[in-house]
Amino acid sequence: MDSQKNNEKQHITIHVYDMPISIMVPKEQEALYREAGSLINERLNTYFSYFKGQKADKEIIYYALIDIALKFVMESKRNDMSPVNDILKELSAEISEALK
Repeated sequence: MDSQKNNEKQHITIHVYDMPISIMVPKEQEALYREAGSLINERLNTYFSYFKGQKADKEIIYYALIDIALKFVMESKRNDMSPVNDILKELSAEISEALK
C-alpha cells in the first residue's frame, strides 16, 4: 500500500516563459518540478532581458539551456564520490595488508 502511495501522480501545469506545460508528476515531487520551472524562467528572463532584439528567441532559449546544463554538469562533477571511494579502497587495502 505504501509503495502505491509513492507511485501516485498528479497533473500539474508549469508556466515556462510564455508556454503552459502540462505534465504528470509524482505527488511528492510536485514542489521540485515547480522549483525547476521557476529556475528555467529565471534563466530565460535573464537572457531575454539581455539579448532581446539582438538575437532570435530560439537562440536565446538555447543560451539559457546551456547555462542550466552547465550548472548541472558542474554540480554533478562536484558531487562525484568516485575519487573518494578509490582512495578509501586503497587505504582499506593498505590497512588490511599492514594488519596481516
